[in-house]
Amino acid sequence: MKLCSGQIRYLIAIKELSEIDEYVRCVNISRHLGVSRPSVSKMLRCLANCGYVYEDFCNSVVLTPEGEKEVSDIMSCFSEVYTFFHKYLKLPPDDAHEQAVTFITEFPQETSKRLKHLISRRTANK
Repeated sequence: MKLCSGQIRYLIAIKELSEIDEYVRCVNISRHLGVSRPSVSKMLRCLANCGYVYEDFCNSVVLTPEGEKEVSDIMSCFSEVYTFFHKYLKLPPDDAHEQAVTFITEFPQETSKRLKHLISRRTANK
């Protein structure tokens, strides 16, 4: 299933927050993304309907196995693009993070995959 940019942003946020704390709550996602709690609830309902998060997300947001796989694919691409912005373009970490998220959400997936492949090849040759 092709994800929209908002879904990708939320999945990245859920992954990043889950690495900080065992329990990812709606309020944490709201603060992390700078959006309202109703917006978070609406997107989580959408992600639940797509099968990426479990239905009972009121107490804690938990990715389903399908959601974990999707996040793994997203984060693989994100990591390479982040490396490009931070290491090669010399952007500060926060700027590189923001730019990488924007890149993988706004550019076609094929472009992101090509950049990932190019960076992977370049770092392997060093």
